[in-house]
Formats: sequence, C-alpha cells, structure tokens
Amino acid sequence: MSPLDPVAALRASASDETAVMHHALAIGRRGLGNTWPNPSVGAVVWRPTPEGPLVLGRGWTVRGGRPHAETEALKAAGSAARGAVMTVTLEPCSHHGRTPPCAEAMIAAGIARVVTAVEDPDPRVAGRGHALLRAAGIAVEVGLRAREAFRVHLGHIRRVTLGRPGVFLKLARTADGFAAAEPGKQLMITGPIGSARVHVERALADAIMVGIGTVLADDPQLTCRLPGLEAESPVRIVIDTDLRTPASAKLVLTARDVPTWVVAADDAPLTREAALRAHAVDVIRVPRKGGHVDLGCALQALGERGITRIMSEGGPTLADALAAEGLVDEVALITHEAPLGRPGVPAVGPRLGRALADAALFEPLPSSIYGPDRIEHFLRTA
Repeated sequence: MSPLDPVAALRASASDETAVMHHALAIGRRGLGNTWPNPSVGAVVWRPTPEGPLVLGRGWTVRGGRPHAETEALKAAGSAARGAVMTVTLEPCSHHGRTPPCAEAMIAAGIARVVTAVEDPDPRVAGRGHALLRAAGIAVEVGLRAREAFRVHLGHIRRVTLGRPGVFLKLARTADGFAAAEPGKQLMITGPIGSARVHVERALADAIMVGIGTVLADDPQLTCRLPGLEAESPVRIVIDTDLRTPASAKLVLTARDVPTWVVAADDAPLTREAALRAHAVDVIRVPRKGGHVDLGCALQALGERGITRIMSEGGPTLADALAAEGLVDEVALITHEAPLGRPGVPAVGPRLGRALADAALFEPLPSSIYGPDRIEHFLRTA
C-alpha cells in the first residue's frame, strides 16, 4: 500500500468491514415500522485503526422518513467525516425531494470511500447514487452482507419494483400442526415469551393485516402492548370482502386512536361502509376475484398509500390465499410444544405448505426458541 493512496489506507480487514455493516444494519432496523413510505436505512461514518473500526458518526432514518440516515451520520461526524469511510445499508439517494440528495451531502462532506450493502431499485436512484459518488472520485463498493440487507429492505424493494408492500406472514400452531380446534373458534397457542416477540414484530411493521374471519372469531386489538411500545402500534388492516366487520369490534371502537383500514369489494354495501366510517375506519374498495377481495389489487392499493411492510396475522385461510397468489415474502411459523390432541384446523394450508417446501421459492433461515415456542423462519428467494 502506498502512503500516497488515501483510499487504500481506508481499507480494513474483512472482519472489520463486516462488523461495521452489521452495526449499520442493526441501527437501520430501529426505524422499521415508522419511516414509510421511505426505507429504514442505517449509516456509519468510520475509519480503520489498528485497534479496530473507529466510529465517527452514525445515523438511521428518522420517523416519517426524513432526515435520511446518511445525513444524520454526517451531522454526528462533523468535520471528522472528511477523508473517512461511510458504510450504508442501501444506496444513497441521488434525486431531489423534500431534502437534497444524500450522495451530494456525502461528496460535500469529503467522504473518501463508500461501502453499500445493496443498490436501491427505486427508479429515481437505481445506480445513480453510486454513479454520482464515483464521478466525484469517491471509491464505491457494493454487495457486503447483501442478503441480510435485502431482508431488511424487502418491503421497500417490493413496493418500488412490484407496487405492493412486502408481506411477512406469522402463523402459530400446536405441536401436532393445528391453528384452532374448529373453524371460527379462538385457540391461544403461543406462550408469553413468544407472544412478547410477536408484539415486538408488530412494532417493526407498517401495518398488521387480518381477515374478517379472525375479527369475528377473536375480536383482536392488533396493537403493541409491551411497556414502552404502546405508541408503536401500526396501521390495522382487515380484508373484509362484504364489510361484515361489526361496529362493536375492538378494532372499530379504537379506530380514532390507532388507524384502521378495511379493504372491501367494490360492490360491498354502502350502508355498512357508512357505519364503519362513522367510527373513523377508512374503507378501501378493490375488485372481487373469485368471490373475494382481489388480494393483489388490495396490496397494490396499500402500496399506493405508502405501506411497505405488512405483518399478516390473519390465520390459515388468509395465509393460504396469499400464498396462492404468490404474495408472501417471509414466514414466521411458531410451533408450541404442546399438541392439540385431536383433529382441528391445520395451521399451514396446502398452497402455503407446497410453497414453503419448494427450495426454489423459499429459503429456510435459522430457527429461534422462545420458551415453549420454536419459530421457524422462511424467506422468499424468487
């Protein structure tokens, strides 16, 4: 390495580079659920030293999507950013919106090298941010921990490429594979530790989605009820073809406190819509498909409203319908240690089961244990 090569002097060991990106991904996750329609990005300004990475500034996307992570990290680093490295989980923006492009801010700050996990497929960026940096003489490297970053930014990627949010499916089942003892009846399956984890995941979603069957059977609240996370409850969405959601449902009675949207068929009764709107429920109408709400159109409508990450807790029927349309991106399958002990409603329907068994469609990720519950994770690969 030449002492006159400042960029080469900024290269660190592979383990240090990976550790900094891991940190950027971790802090970027903090904004999940509250930055939509923008992605939640993490950024770190740093320098390599013999003792390891020296962090000069870090930032993540602020609630509401502005300011961006890069400008927050640059602000924290101040003048120390000149000649330093920036590690960022998603390609810096290059377009003018409510704020100037992050790429221009990085150039002005004197950043010498940029390490990005994944390119942003947003047509307004899509390589332009990296091109702008390279044109200014900044060294750019792309692809470090790309698969992990893809998972973090999957909702944003799906919205800008397919026009719909990413769908994260959560299903709970007994040890012998059942979600309920009989249709329309609630069955408490998950233990307290696993349930707490579900509430954390709710806080990281833009919206929680269930079907009308879940509303009628369970009358759920669909809020975050962990201490300190009460204000992080996401938008609540009900797929309700014929507007059967009763005005007495907890979701309806609390709609003035937590945004609640009901997606119905375009020919559902207007009188039922009026009753829901009187309680501040927002009704979204989409076409029917096979007698039910067209789920593809429903997700497109939600994407148009800026939703990027949906956690679907709608049970086996909605889960299988989403799988049939190829609309599931990630699955968390929670299996409790105790069996039901008799025939019941299978938690995993035939179409979802086939999809999860197809290695060309879903990749199994490491499972996790929460007390009496084991959570298996699956990520869509295609």
